[in-house]
Amino acid sequence: MQKLNTTLVYILSIVGIMCCWVYGLGTVAAIIAIVIASKELKKYNANPEQFVNGPAMKTARTVSIVALFISFIGLALVIYAALNECAFNEWMYTWSLENGASEEQLAPMLEAMEEAGCR
Repeated sequence: MQKLNTTLVYILSIVGIMCCWVYGLGTVAAIIAIVIASKELKKYNANPEQFVNGPAMKTARTVSIVALFISFIGLALVIYAALNECAFNEWMYTWSLENGASEEQLAPMLEAMEEAGCR
């Protein structure tokens, strides 16, 4: 009996989750994982008695779908931050102040925000 390549799908899914903030890289990895899982499942469905780990591949495909969903959320937040630069910078400035940064440390950020017309 043969085995389906679940390891590659799991690795790509994990990369997709870990890279969800990296400008769409996680989305690409998750889509590749889904494509590979779908092809492997087609082979399994055509001849299930030939493969041992068909249910494991179904689980791997589910994990890749979850990775794609998480990556889409990360990509959406990156796009939001890029399109709403002032809102993101205001949030980052406030968050930095609340978490121990001094106003002197954040002065260059404040100046850049003023130059961009955010304040």
